[in-house]
Amino acid sequence: MIKNYFKIALRNLFKHKVFSFINIFGLSIGIAAFLLIVQFVSHETSYDKFEENGDRIYRLQQNRYNSGKLTTQWAAGAAGVGKAVKDAFPEVEAMAKLTPEEGVMSYGEKKFKEKRMFFATNSFLPMFSYKVTKGKLDNALTDPFTSVITESTSKKYFGNEDPIGKLISYNKIDNYKITAVVPDVPENSHLKFDLLFSFSTFLKFAGPESETTFDWDGYYTYIKVIPGTNAQRLENKIKVYIDKKVGPEYKKRNESVEYKLQPLHDIHLYSSYMMEAEVNGNGQSVYFLLIIAVFIIIIAWINYINLSTARAIDRAKEVGVRKVMGSYRSQLIAQFMFEALLINLFSVVFAFVLVLISLPLFNSLTGNELNFSLLLQWQFWLTLVLLFAGGTLLAGLYPAFIMSSFKPITVLKGKFTRSKQGTLLRQSLVIIQFAASVILMVGTFCVYKQVNFMQSQELGVNIEKTLVFGGPNVIDTATYKNRLKTFKTDLLSVPGIHKVITSTAVPGKKPGWNAGGIKLVEDGDEKGNQYRIIGIDYDFLEAYGIQVLKGRAFSEQFPTDKKCVLFNEEAIKLMGFKNAEEALNRRIDFWGDQYTIIGVVSNHHQEGLRQPYDAHIFRLTPNTSSYFSLKIEKNKDPQEIIQIAEKKWAEFFPGNPFEYFFLDDHYEEQYKADKQFGKTFGLFALLAIIVACLGLLGLASFATTQRTKEIGIRKISGASIPQLLMLLTKDFIKPVLISFIIAVPVTYYLLQKWLQNYAFKINLSPLLFILPALLILIIAIITISTQTLKAANANPVKSLRTE
Repeated sequence: MIKNYFKIALRNLFKHKVFSFINIFGLSIGIAAFLLIVQFVSHETSYDKFEENGDRIYRLQQNRYNSGKLTTQWAAGAAGVGKAVKDAFPEVEAMAKLTPEEGVMSYGEKKFKEKRMFFATNSFLPMFSYKVTKGKLDNALTDPFTSVITESTSKKYFGNEDPIGKLISYNKIDNYKITAVVPDVPENSHLKFDLLFSFSTFLKFAGPESETTFDWDGYYTYIKVIPGTNAQRLENKIKVYIDKKVGPEYKKRNESVEYKLQPLHDIHLYSSYMMEAEVNGNGQSVYFLLIIAVFIIIIAWINYINLSTARAIDRAKEVGVRKVMGSYRSQLIAQFMFEALLINLFSVVFAFVLVLISLPLFNSLTGNELNFSLLLQWQFWLTLVLLFAGGTLLAGLYPAFIMSSFKPITVLKGKFTRSKQGTLLRQSLVIIQFAASVILMVGTFCVYKQVNFMQSQELGVNIEKTLVFGGPNVIDTATYKNRLKTFKTDLLSVPGIHKVITSTAVPGKKPGWNAGGIKLVEDGDEKGNQYRIIGIDYDFLEAYGIQVLKGRAFSEQFPTDKKCVLFNEEAIKLMGFKNAEEALNRRIDFWGDQYTIIGVVSNHHQEGLRQPYDAHIFRLTPNTSSYFSLKIEKNKDPQEIIQIAEKKWAEFFPGNPFEYFFLDDHYEEQYKADKQFGKTFGLFALLAIIVACLGLLGLASFATTQRTKEIGIRKISGASIPQLLMLLTKDFIKPVLISFIIAVPVTYYLLQKWLQNYAFKINLSPLLFILPALLILIIAIITISTQTLKAANANPVKSLRTE
């Protein structure tokens, strides 16, 4: 029996090649797209899932308020909160604390600038279930000047030598003894490190206050709770405790602080705060892509259902004859289900090939590094099997039951006609298909317009032709000031370099210097607010094109400028001034020191347009070693400047690796995720439209075949080709138009929610909806017309001879 089912199924596949191709190709695209997106989603949601006790680990995320208004949200909070919470609550089984560090590490002649380094408490490694490959985990980070490194770091510095007990130098100042080697941190971890230093070393530099103070931020704090702990209740208890402990002191400054328990597994997708250890993902984007995957596979299954039920008239006689010859309905259902199984089997095989071919392209779009190792994952094969089984059942059952229910007498007498219910179902499914397509296409247009809007806006700061390199870590403080001055002078003598600037921050990233409690000298502590501080030299404003609105910039002609500051527009607003003139020459209290406001500068987008303007205070720090910026003339070759700068760097700051970037590229990195999301969204939206149009093509082809005689009669009766085209296309255009009416309000709501993530955003104009809708309508009309035009131009004599 199965052999017979197989033969008949193959015969039908090859007899109706167009319908078979549309079904198999459409299903293949749907399955392949679904597999790729599900693998991406699986990767993004796998972060930190490898941790043995991950469900019991939380990060203490900090929110600071001024006058009841949320001002800063930190991934790395106050220094003292971890110890306070651990001591106060028995539910907290363990606490670990880290603070980031970067510098030049060296061993012998090998030296590298390292950025993934942390001072960490000894409890960190056991809490996160790290195993050692060399050395011992117990007390590995207890003693001062001890270090734990990863396997790749060990290889980089020590080669095949055993690193345990060896000393590695930090900035050629301090030496750390290697006590243990751990495996490299998995890629799907939100906290990656190469070297860890004992926190007891940090205490020697910062003092015991770094264990207890709530005024120093920048410390990642993790707690592991005992099994069965209710995290929300504990969070509420922590809030009450912190309010009692530091609330009165904060209240004097009109400030407050709160801590949220972030589940470890949520950090990668749902955390984007100050000082994140890594660039995290976006849970909203990830699940948007998952919705697209579902849309595409549903559209592909709808195609199969539509084409199968549309062909019911063709197969009605076959069903009638089979029933008269003694076939049971169950046998007919089995036959049609076997055909669905065969089509889905071919589709799955073809989809598998498409996944292998398109994986590199998909990686370039998403920025991920999925590889063919996914073929070894049981989740991949389970998804493939579920898609195959689901496709066979969901897409095959309805047509099988419909066609097996035909009455043989009605069919064989030729009285069988298509039902209104069947036509209505097919039109409803077409509406669903194209409503999904419109949502995806309008969404693609919106993402593109938003990214283009952010990239085309005036930033209020000039980032063009700017070469930036990090300042030196290995320096002689006694001679640094003179070296820096000579270094600048030498570079300025190079043709093509017209400015050399030093600063504590550059555009493209939130300034790391954050200060609270800043107020006017005459005001009480309750008027204090938080500001972002940027240390600059005398040439910074001119070089970066930041406009001085009132007052003046820093000048070497005024020796007192070291006790002066500049405010931007947002900062004077936060301070409570009505206008820029009112702010000039006013004195502020900055952590006990007094500074005079000598100028007000324009706002600029320090970060991308996703973020609002920040309140910036500029302080004069001409000898900072954080960032050096070189402004290059337009007609000068940047590569030549890089080579010269690198030689000068080696001459003036030996022992410091030369690492550089171009500021415009650095700034654009902020939009990388948005651009990748837009491209990925657009690609899969296009695939959804292709699959939907394939179904429309099949339906149009079948409908015109069924109405061949009618077309012939109408032509003989004098109907023109445009009239025939209108007759044949109107039944298909109606559901497409209805889909627009349904999709537009849904899309508007979704896009409004998405745009809430941006401080500066586009307006959702009618044109944003009309253009994609018109494009899809034109594509649909062209798709239908390829078949209807052929039928309308056919010889009516041949049409009337058609059986």
